[in-house]
Amino acid sequence: MAAQELAVDVGVVPACQALGVSRATFYRRQRPVPGHQQPRPTPARALSGSEREHILDVLSCPRFVDRSPAEVVATLLDEGEYLCSERTMYRVLGANQPVRERRNQREHPPYTKPELLATGPNQVWSWDVTKLLGPKKWTYFYLYVLLDIFSRYIVGWMVADRENSALAGRLIAETCHKQGVGPQVLTLHSDRGAPMTSKCTAQLLADLGVTRSLSRPQVSDDNPFSEAQFKTLKYHPGFPNRFGDLEAAITFCRSFFPWYNAEHRHAGIAMLTPDDVHHDRAKAVLEKRERVLPKRFARFGLTLHPVKTRLVDFRSPSRQGETGSQRERSFDLLGFTHHWGRSRKGRWVVNAKRPRPVSAALCGRSGTGADATATCRWRSSSGH
Repeated sequence: MAAQELAVDVGVVPACQALGVSRATFYRRQRPVPGHQQPRPTPARALSGSEREHILDVLSCPRFVDRSPAEVVATLLDEGEYLCSERTMYRVLGANQPVRERRNQREHPPYTKPELLATGPNQVWSWDVTKLLGPKKWTYFYLYVLLDIFSRYIVGWMVADRENSALAGRLIAETCHKQGVGPQVLTLHSDRGAPMTSKCTAQLLADLGVTRSLSRPQVSDDNPFSEAQFKTLKYHPGFPNRFGDLEAAITFCRSFFPWYNAEHRHAGIAMLTPDDVHHDRAKAVLEKRERVLPKRFARFGLTLHPVKTRLVDFRSPSRQGETGSQRERSFDLLGFTHHWGRSRKGRWVVNAKRPRPVSAALCGRSGTGADATATCRWRSSSGH
């Protein structure tokens, strides 16, 4: 060990600090490795093999087969017999068969959060209402926003001086007509606010053929895309502390939402603009980005691998289980194999296996396609 050789000249503490070795590790390495330990001797009061077999027969008999060891001990004591303690019975059971619930009980399936999956524009929209501060205290204007979760595109918005279901219904109907959404195609998700749960809104969605989806009760993060969009709005450098009147709020939104759709680079869709993803220009933009890399690497005499450098359709697997060559189940990047898996909370996450040996040649660069980066997983009360 290098630390031991250096400690002879400079001391233990400076040697450990110079090499980044813990002093506890240094002293532990100097201890002799213990040899084979002798088996622990059997206590004089331990049960014999025949006694253990008798206890196991008693626990497995029809009378006690569905009883816990605590009940068996108490029952035998009432009858004037004592075989062993409750803990000893558990040891005997553990040594001969798995210790588990000995009664037949119904096993409930694990709970899976309901999800909505959007694989294209105008399939799932999210909508919400936020308050904008008015000119005086306790005065507000209300901003209604409809957001496509696949592309993050703002499909419709409205500023009003009150919050009610009639205004929301008019906005939804006009936006569906503007986007050309047909019946039984769109799912509209929202939280459980008053305009969202009103009978007027429910009847309107039924007439339009739109499926209504609501957040789970008492769950605050079931409408994340709308909340994230509101944060982008209110953290914008040009967002004022208060609006002087309703016209001022409308004027600001008329300049903000075109910027958000056409210029804002969204991290959730591979730094593309919502307008590119919503109008099916994302693949062309990503391919254009890929063509820039060879020019940069050519300056250093490097080339990209023609097979490994490609767009990968790496969307999260649906619960129905899509199969076929249209979807990549895994891809290799910089020596890691990336694949989809479930987290402890049941969400789809990308896992990377341990790295494999990589050659000295330039590794290929794998990216994610437009459909892959824009595919969204969604939690709601309706689900699939």
